[in-house]
Amino acid sequence: MNPRASKTNLPMLRPRCAAILTGFLTVTALAAAQTSRPTYPTRDPHTPGYVQATQLPDGAVPPADKDGNFILGPTHPPAPELSDHPSAPQGNVIEFTMTSADSKFYPGIARDPGTFGTPDPNDPDRLIVTTSHPQPWTRTIDVYVPQQYVPGSVAPFIVGADGPDLSLFTALDNLIAEHRVPVIVAISIQNGGGDAQGSERGLEYDTMSGKYAEWVEDEVLPLVEAKCNVKLTRDPNGRAAMGGSSGGAVSLIMAWYHPEWYHRVLAYSGTWINQQWPWDPATPHGAWGFVDNLIPNSPRKPIRIWMEVGDRDLYNPNDMRDGMHDWVVANEKMAAALAKQHYHYQFVFAENAGHVDHATKLQTLPEALEYLWQGYPK
Repeated sequence: MNPRASKTNLPMLRPRCAAILTGFLTVTALAAAQTSRPTYPTRDPHTPGYVQATQLPDGAVPPADKDGNFILGPTHPPAPELSDHPSAPQGNVIEFTMTSADSKFYPGIARDPGTFGTPDPNDPDRLIVTTSHPQPWTRTIDVYVPQQYVPGSVAPFIVGADGPDLSLFTALDNLIAEHRVPVIVAISIQNGGGDAQGSERGLEYDTMSGKYAEWVEDEVLPLVEAKCNVKLTRDPNGRAAMGGSSGGAVSLIMAWYHPEWYHRVLAYSGTWINQQWPWDPATPHGAWGFVDNLIPNSPRKPIRIWMEVGDRDLYNPNDMRDGMHDWVVANEKMAAALAKQHYHYQFVFAENAGHVDHATKLQTLPEALEYLWQGYPK
């Protein structure tokens, strides 16, 4: 029997065919969104001021046991671990629903369709948003439980933003079978809706505080344990967070503000830029503060991070011209700051790649996960 076959009781095991269809629709929507964006300038990773990096042969990925900066060539073949292998046991994917009516953290907001905001004429670093209003949310949580998980045992886990992430589940099937990562539970959380300032997703992912991690800890993880019959580790060394764009930002935010909960971070096209809303005088530049203040001026925290940026990543995609909306520069500055503070990190600069580039993710995700879990018993 296919371990991902559906059942009638709740929570249900997501049918394999439905999961594949959902993934196809997600990828199609992402591709459509990317084609609607303007063409951003292509950056050269050998530009003066960028971090020194190792140029890899085209199609290759970095070694999973090496820190540092690497440049991927322009061809991005999918990793073999992103295909179903008959010999690899397939994990179960269990889905359940959460609503804002049951949340003490996030009652829900939304920004009116077709609106954004305007820069504050008295402070170009701030965005004025007048079209955000209360709106409830409903979201799904998809939980991958590997076949190798022993009921009753305590499992390491990874929390993913913008779920469901089917590529993550497939990669874990194969990496766990090959003993390249631990037997990991993956918790893929759908975002609350919208994007950037004034939206629920923006509020959750771009706010520089421990609130999102606290929501996960208090409201998501207990449901995962109850509905999926798993026990999740309390050891921060056995906990990871991952995501793309603002989902990458919140992954580091979770570990930064709660290092007692998370020590491992994986980010594609991390939004280390000035996108926090509402404005907060304690962190006036949002996640750009990581690169210009927090990491350079704070003692090193016990965080291991894998991160990627594309040579055609985002560059000022809105009306703000504050010098803090260049994703490539932000990631380059992040790599430099992490190196100076002696963090364990791996930074991948992908040539011929856009924002949260799908082909690049399919090429690098297995290696990224293997790097992320270095030092943890397999």
